[in-house]
Amino acid sequence: MRPTRLSPCLSGLIFLATAGCSLRGAPSFPIAGAYFPDWMVCGLVGVATSIGLRVLFLLTGLDALLSFRLFTYVALGVIAALSVWTLVFGP
Repeated sequence: MRPTRLSPCLSGLIFLATAGCSLRGAPSFPIAGAYFPDWMVCGLVGVATSIGLRVLFLLTGLDALLSFRLFTYVALGVIAALSVWTLVFGP
């Protein structure tokens, strides 16, 4: 079997598709000498917010009114994590 070659048009499209890539590296910042990725901090903020709101909802009695507890707390954690990502690390 004869090996196939990419047509010049297809190879040009591949180069155009990768033109937006840069070699800046991962977004990270140093904490105590080690570099941590930004998404890890945002995830930890989301988990902490979710746990904190669960405790607050239990103390105020709002938790008993929720029908989809897991979905609610996951959504609140994701909202907090994405808000931190946008406000702190966004453009």
